[in-house]
Amino acid sequence: MAITQRIKKVAARSPKAPVDYGILGKPINRSNPYYFGFIATLGALTAIVLIRALASASQIFVLILIALFLATGLNPAVEALRKRGLSRNSAVAAIFSSVILFVIFFAFVVIPPVISQGTTLINTSPALLQDLMQNETINKLNNQFGLIDTLQTKLKSITSDGTLLISTFGGVIGVGKSVLSGFFTALTILVLTLYFITSLPQAIDLGLSLVPASRRDRVGVLTNAIIGRVGAFVGSQILIAAMAAVFVVVLATALGMPSPIAIGMIVLVAALIPLIGHFLGCGIVTLIALTQSVWIGVIAFTAYVVYVQIENYIVTPRIMKRTLAVPGAVTIIAALIGSSLLGLVGGLLAVPVAASIILILDEVVIPRANNS
Repeated sequence: MAITQRIKKVAARSPKAPVDYGILGKPINRSNPYYFGFIATLGALTAIVLIRALASASQIFVLILIALFLATGLNPAVEALRKRGLSRNSAVAAIFSSVILFVIFFAFVVIPPVISQGTTLINTSPALLQDLMQNETINKLNNQFGLIDTLQTKLKSITSDGTLLISTFGGVIGVGKSVLSGFFTALTILVLTLYFITSLPQAIDLGLSLVPASRRDRVGVLTNAIIGRVGAFVGSQILIAAMAAVFVVVLATALGMPSPIAIGMIVLVAALIPLIGHFLGCGIVTLIALTQSVWIGVIAFTAYVVYVQIENYIVTPRIMKRTLAVPGAVTIIAALIGSSLLGLVGGLLAVPVAASIILILDEVVIPRANNS
């Protein structure tokens, strides 16, 4: 037994004979059309799989973009609290607590009046149509095109045969699904925003560590300037929306409309939406005003349209140019292009992206072109 183990040890120490795997073949001819076709097909299949994967996960990327936008927008407020002696975690907790309190206040103040005013609008629709018929111009249009008669016939049909109850029940189910989906989406965005804004300095440092050391300081300054411009855009949007909300509260109070504070908060949220926000706000204000009378609805619609023109051509260009240094024409064009590409998210991101591009052009591209 000892001899056998000794033989195995000696065999293990002795060098092994090389294994013959045969003669190397010729390398693949990469100029062969079959090889090129195979590689091209494999690349196309890979691209298709990646595109389909990105398309299926597009909603996740949209949520990530929104969370990043909100995080960079809330960062100036966090930095302002940090200058007062708070730690970053304490500042983030204070800002998020304020946001959550605003959402709760908005829900309790806005939802009950919306339900009551919607019910009032449905109940007073026949009387509103009769008031419209008393106007001479509208009566002539009705005699020519039959618009009011069509609306009256449709209203009587859905209220007399019970289809209104069925459609309302189906609508309630649809609204319930939308509310649940919106709740989980909002919760996801809030959680992602919380993580992003908490770890924003670490993320910036990680990104800068990938930049060459000779350019790291300059890239860091440009990155912080871009984040500052995004925050300035968010602040200016909130300021403009708050001005619109104050105007609507004053208008609703002067016209004797119900729940003026709730109407103002609805307009505050709607005005944050680029391009179409004021269309939504104007429609809501006009519908609520119509529950009082036709003339109050006309006055509310006219006053809101006049205010929107003043805001679009006087207030917004000055605020945007002062905070972002973006010309008014560039602001409108960027919002249009962003909205056509990515919808609401594109409209939100378009203006700060345009401001960031202008900053890079001013600090990098144009000086390099002047020195060449």
